[in-house]
Amino acid sequence: MEHPLEKFAYCPVCGSRHFEVNNFKSKKCRDCGFTYYGNPCTATAAFIVNDRDEMLVVRRAKEPAKGTLDLPGGFCDMGETVEEGMRREIKEETGLDVTDMHYLFSSPNVYVYSGMGIHTLDMDFLVPIHGDTVAVTADDDAAEARWIAINEVNPADFGLTSIRNAVIRFLKEWQAGRY
Repeated sequence: MEHPLEKFAYCPVCGSRHFEVNNFKSKKCRDCGFTYYGNPCTATAAFIVNDRDEMLVVRRAKEPAKGTLDLPGGFCDMGETVEEGMRREIKEETGLDVTDMHYLFSSPNVYVYSGMGIHTLDMDFLVPIHGDTVAVTADDDAAEARWIAINEVNPADFGLTSIRNAVIRFLKEWQAGRY
């Protein structure tokens, strides 16, 4: 896959064509000296679990991996904390207002969008829901939202590699009683 910085041919500060590879994560302008670092974007995913040991999953309404299972989550916006981004994405995709969330782990990822590899750092959270199972409504880029018994979750049903890997990791920890 092409490195994402290859898509940028001109310096974003002065417009020069002398915007050249500086190292594996940056390009530098020979004319004005500006250096651009291609740091990863922050993304979130939620393992929303209820008291009946069910996990909330969504079905992707859009590419990439349209029609496959996913976890509620997405990209954080500028000026937003990871926690705020996680809450916003959960609300947008499922209608749930959540407050209780616990950071689990992170993983680097390349999210392919419009033919370009966007490097991300995925932040995964456990979001417990207590009491009666709350009704959910799929919205935004989720075509469906539903509860699945955790022991019936099949990682192969998740279309995005990073989410599939996170589900595998989560299930291993869950089965070991660590969550």
